[in-house]
Amino acid sequence: MRWTTWIITGLLALVACAAAAQDFSALARVDAGASVLEDRRGGARMALHLSQGVPFRVRMRSAPDQVILDFREVDWTGLTAEGFDRSDRVGGVRFGPFQPGWSRLVLDLAEPMVVTEAGLQVDTGGAVLTVEMARADRETFDAAVAAVPDLPGWDLPDPADVAPPRAELGAGGAIVVMIDPGHGGIDPGAEAAGVKEADLMLRLARELRDAIRRTEGLDAVLTRDSDTFVALERRVALAKAADADLFVSLHADALADGHAQGATVYVLDEDASDAASAALAERHDREDLLAGVDLTGAEDEVARVLMDLARTETAPRSEALARHLVERIEDAVGEVHKRPLRRASFSVLKAADIPSVLVEVGFLSTQADLDRLQDAEWRGRMVMGVRDGIIAWVLEDAALAPLRRQ
Repeated sequence: MRWTTWIITGLLALVACAAAAQDFSALARVDAGASVLEDRRGGARMALHLSQGVPFRVRMRSAPDQVILDFREVDWTGLTAEGFDRSDRVGGVRFGPFQPGWSRLVLDLAEPMVVTEAGLQVDTGGAVLTVEMARADRETFDAAVAAVPDLPGWDLPDPADVAPPRAELGAGGAIVVMIDPGHGGIDPGAEAAGVKEADLMLRLARELRDAIRRTEGLDAVLTRDSDTFVALERRVALAKAADADLFVSLHADALADGHAQGATVYVLDEDASDAASAALAERHDREDLLAGVDLTGAEDEVARVLMDLARTETAPRSEALARHLVERIEDAVGEVHKRPLRRASFSVLKAADIPSVLVEVGFLSTQADLDRLQDAEWRGRMVMGVRDGIIAWVLEDAALAPLRRQ
């Protein structure tokens, strides 16, 4: 392919990638052992092996001469410049996070080369991004650079800025999100077609944790990272021990009767918003009792009053978090439950001083939801929706902090 033809194709690809950005999962992991950058006759070739497809854009830049690739988004764990770059025509390679939700790979060219072809091949085993480069004279290279200009806000950072930053989103240090994958161990939760709620939620929680940890100013911890039983009160205690700033519990229930579809976000209320919410909260707590854990506790009257006072401060923050999650999840996946914001007395939401929500990401009893929960692409969009909702809440909560009673 002539370089002029690639320029036209590249411009179209940028538009296509932007439109399709949310149609891919939040994370692609690089296969360091299979990926390579090496010289080919008349140029060089890069083959980047990934766990799945991601939107990408490719362009060139001069002074210094570079080929720049942006991805949404890539986990570079295991890849080293020394092991990856075997090309004499490329003087150096850098990679890492660039903007929230985006990663970048920069090839510092030892001599001018234009990109003649760039393509992503996706199959059930993963994806391979191939970039073919050909040697070019200065005039040809500069013309190729000028044909695909930088987009606003995408200026190339200094090399040191490619390393993972830890900037602050809010007013303090990193915001810690406690992610609670529901059920586990002897409590599998809902089951349908041989699929367990506990397994699905653990996978989703790990993907959400990875996305949050790659976001500047955020960190994430799991209440469980294996198929083990964790009592409901223990989950709340773990959030307190981690000094968590917010608590997000993930579930995917099943209905014995009727039909329900789409995500629902719950906040704590002793008086449930409807009979279905009350029954759901009772069922979740009963499963803990069946596992041999007594939830009754021994709260004396003084402790109860103090906790109620604390919840008076926390409740509006939980509701704000729930509202942002509903909005961003709907933006990301296209739909939510017809009544997406509800109230119930879930035990895991009873931390008095930690804004807490429970997200029913779908219903295993509905085939469409069951299929989506097993689809990596859809889960990726759900993860981005939850993460974006958390980001929106953090920014709003920091802005409102001076107005709250200290």
